[in-house]
Amino acid sequence: MKVFYSEAHRAHNPPFEIFEGGVKIPVFECPERMDRVLAALRKTVWAEIAPPEDFGLEPIRAVHADDYLQYLENAFADWKREGGQSGGPEFDSPLVMPATFPPRRWSNKRPTSLAGRSGFYTIDLNAPIVAETYQAALMSANCALSGAKAIVSGERVAFALCRPPGHHAGRDNCGGYCYLNNAAIAARWLSKHGKVAILDIDYHGGNGTQDIFYESAEVLTISIHADPNWEYPFFAGYADEAGAGAGLGYHRNFPLPPHTDDTHYLEALGEAIGLIRKFNPAHLVISAGMDIYKGDPLGKFDVTTDGIREIGQRIEGMGLPTLVVMEGGYNNEALGENVVGLLSAFAN
Repeated sequence: MKVFYSEAHRAHNPPFEIFEGGVKIPVFECPERMDRVLAALRKTVWAEIAPPEDFGLEPIRAVHADDYLQYLENAFADWKREGGQSGGPEFDSPLVMPATFPPRRWSNKRPTSLAGRSGFYTIDLNAPIVAETYQAALMSANCALSGAKAIVSGERVAFALCRPPGHHAGRDNCGGYCYLNNAAIAARWLSKHGKVAILDIDYHGGNGTQDIFYESAEVLTISIHADPNWEYPFFAGYADEAGAGAGLGYHRNFPLPPHTDDTHYLEALGEAIGLIRKFNPAHLVISAGMDIYKGDPLGKFDVTTDGIREIGQRIEGMGLPTLVVMEGGYNNEALGENVVGLLSAFAN
């Protein structure tokens, strides 16, 4: 199995994040996650780890707004030059993190100051930007694009070991540890070669992917996740959100309650697979979040490693050329085993 991975992610290592209640904590989405996955993959006989190709900006610009990409590229340098929100040269913050977000009534206002723009282009406090964030995000997207190219070229499956993850990044915003939507970028590139479906199995709803394709019929998007009425991202991922305009009927959410176990998760997956079969795509993209695991610190599901292995088997059973894109998963002790469990169905 082709596995695409870049060491560039290591330079994206924010020193902290702000959790609910204003608690300052180490970032859950850290480089160690990739070390755990790599260690597990290297113990298999089937993982062929390779660096990604550089696809340039064109496939990324096909998904993300130019002004947003310019913000990501320049945010840290602008932040340091402008002195952050303090307005003074003595300001020495190690990261870009907004303090003010636009209210709905004035959400189309885009300030010229970096402090204002950071709020405009960010949906939460969970996507801090450091000096190398943009380059790490570009290489993460290239991992997904390299995997897409592999399945178009005849591989039955490819795994994009992406960091930073991507499914919370919308067309013109970052959030939830995500800056560029790797799965969406790969799916749009794949759409030149036939119909594409995205199945998001991360614990948290893929609001960014939903945003990007919500009014489009080119990609079927399905997300199985924790009910946003009580879990992040809170404002998207509800069952009544089915697409709009040309995209009406091409999006489906499966919000699930706390403590969803293997049996109930697999029931939702079965319904999702039925929709994918009916759509009959040429290629399938999986946003693979391992935070559905019962021991994940950011999740409240009770899905086991055996359950994750069964998820992989049922997805593989569709017989589609499949790109698996790494998203979340924060129990580092179990992360590698869970990723290998998901992928092993494709390796047999």
